[in-house]
Amino acid sequence: MDASPRFRPALGFRSLTPLYDPLLRWVMREEAFKRRLIEQASVAAGQRVLDLGCGTGTLTIRIKRAHPQAYVVGLDPDPEILERARRKARRSGLALAFDQGFASSLPYRDGLFDRVLASMMMHHLDRETRRAALAEVWRVLAPGGELHVVDFGQPRTAPMRLLAPLVARLEEAADLIHGLLPRMLEEAGFVVASRQGFATALGPLEFVKAVPAPNTVD
Repeated sequence: MDASPRFRPALGFRSLTPLYDPLLRWVMREEAFKRRLIEQASVAAGQRVLDLGCGTGTLTIRIKRAHPQAYVVGLDPDPEILERARRKARRSGLALAFDQGFASSLPYRDGLFDRVLASMMMHHLDRETRRAALAEVWRVLAPGGELHVVDFGQPRTAPMRLLAPLVARLEEAADLIHGLLPRMLEEAGFVVASRQGFATALGPLEFVKAVPAPNTVD
C-alpha cells in the first residue's frame, strides 16, 4: 500500500492546472504580492533559499533574478506542475533546482536554509499537515533563518468580511481566515516578527515573517 502523503493539484483539479498562473496574475495581484514577499525576505548573497510549495516556479524564478548570488530551490509534491516549473526555468536561463517532495517531510538536512518562503501554499494543507510542515520548516532553518509566508488572512474591512465566508471554503483556508496561523507558528517554535495585510479581488492576504524562538535554537 502506498503510504505517501496525498496532495491537491493546483486549484484542486488537474484539469484546472493551466489556469493557475493566469488566476494568480489577474485576480490575486501576483506580481505585486510576490515582489513584496521577496523584499520582505531580504535575501543576502550566498544564502540558501527554499520556495516551499513552489508550484509552477514563478516565485522561485523571481527570487533568483532578484538575488543571483543566492542558492534557490523550489519544492512541490506535484510532478506535473514541477515539469512546468522546470520548463519556465529553462526559458529564463537561470540555474535553479526543483525537487519533488512534501512540506510535511522535507528531503533536506537540518539547518540547511537561511530563508524559507511559502507563497499561497498553506491553505492547501489540512491542519495536521500544516503543523507538520511548520515543524519541518523549523528543522531545516539555519541559525538566524527566517520563514516568510503570504496566504489568505483575516479580513480587516467590511467588504473583505463579506467575502471571507466564501474564501474560507477554498480547500483548507478557514484556519487562515480565522487568524490561526500565528498561533500555529508559535506552537511550532516560532516567534511572529511581523504581520501585514494585502487586498486582492479574491480576499485579503497576509504577510507573516516568523523566526525560531530564542529558546528553541540549539
